[in-house]
Amino acid sequence: MGFVTLILVYVVIWWLVFFAALPVGVKHQQEPDENTVEGTDPGAPSNPNLKKKALYTSVIAFVLTIVYYFVAASDLISFRP
Repeated sequence: MGFVTLILVYVVIWWLVFFAALPVGVKHQQEPDENTVEGTDPGAPSNPNLKKKALYTSVIAFVLTIVYYFVAASDLISFRP
């Protein structure tokens, strides 16, 4: 297994986890305790926490890539015919 393959696996896992994490913990401006900013959509998130989600996503994607590497290298599951 090459280095480029691991990078591609990491990138694919990163994006999958990132898109899954986007709606977690989001408070919309419509909620009673949030202030609606004039000129924005009321359903827009008031604070999406993108930096925090990107950091968590990077750690999770790294761990899952390492798991993939060990599963593929040990031939526990064969990816070749």
